[in-house]
Amino acid sequence: MKKPINHVYLIILLSVLSSVAPMGIDTYIPSIPDIAAAFHVGIEKIELTLSIFLIGFSIGQVFGGPISDRYGRRIGSILGLLGYSFFSFLIIFTTNIYELWIYRFLEAFFGGIVVVNAAACVRDRFKGAQAAKVFSLIGTIRSLAPLLAPAIGAFIIHFFAWQAIFVFLTIYSLLVALWVYKDLEESYTYTKQNVLESFKIVLTHKKAMKAMLTLALGFSGFFIFISKSSFIFIEHFGISTDMFPLFFGFNFIILIGMIRINVLLLKNNSQLFLIKFAIIIQIIAAILMILNYKGESILLTMILMASYMSMMAFIFGNCMALALEHFSKNAGVASSVIGVLQFGLGAIISSVALSFHSQTFLPIAISVTLISITSFLIIRTYK
Repeated sequence: MKKPINHVYLIILLSVLSSVAPMGIDTYIPSIPDIAAAFHVGIEKIELTLSIFLIGFSIGQVFGGPISDRYGRRIGSILGLLGYSFFSFLIIFTTNIYELWIYRFLEAFFGGIVVVNAAACVRDRFKGAQAAKVFSLIGTIRSLAPLLAPAIGAFIIHFFAWQAIFVFLTIYSLLVALWVYKDLEESYTYTKQNVLESFKIVLTHKKAMKAMLTLALGFSGFFIFISKSSFIFIEHFGISTDMFPLFFGFNFIILIGMIRINVLLLKNNSQLFLIKFAIIIQIIAAILMILNYKGESILLTMILMASYMSMMAFIFGNCMALALEHFSKNAGVASSVIGVLQFGLGAIISSVALSFHSQTFLPIAISVTLISITSFLIIRTYK
């Protein structure tokens, strides 16, 4: 019989497991200009692969939730990681933009099967405020992925062609699969249930859906900044590809600090209060971004971006805990619904925002302002 692993080790393992999306996205960002040049297409067509990734990631979670609840968190994770690794490998051999779109979609699809298991594992073991703290701690460690991933991507393309990034992702996912096989203990309790009935229970739970939509909208604004980061820093401000990770990573350094503050504030404040506070800060930062739409100051732009993006430290963990606390028997399906809303809305909204490409920051600023206002109007009705 395997010896139970301690909570710290478990949190690290689940953090790495849930880092499939940021690793798949952020390692790739520094190479976007190079891939556009290699395929002789505009940069916006390569940026579109980020939205395609989110769509595949969302659909994968629709299947990942029932797989997790039926066969277990461990098997679901390994299945997804092996598929993710296989299609990351195929991307190495793409010769045109259409193949890249297809393989990125399938890569993300299996990534979606993976990620629902991390949240479901937390729901299996923790409840209420303790779950919110665990989600926040996972968020802290997971935030190292988007902090380190662009640096890894920039390092790789400094010495190799862009295909080497997908060699890295292939090996990375295989190693995580081996780690899960070796150390992740099964935590779910099998209960026979109809998949459609499980989805109906989750989707018709009004309180949970408000928390899920708030999280999804928050991520949408967050992802718009991620999608446009190469445009903001490399094209607009002329930052070199090698230096890009330093400027991009500033946002995640602040995010990690804010996650720590969230954990401390949870001792004396409700999860709902912290979510509302964070969204108000986002609205203020977004409005100031509109006023700074010409982007004349890189320092001011970095401060406003970090102010907006770091508020996800208060939104993610607290919304996840509020949403999942209602579902003890179908945490996998509930996690998949959260993921579909989070990444599906992120894909749709970011695609719309990306279609209004401008040499200024006005489309970005207006998009995130509208998103945050809508998010606040939803969560203020949560009782």
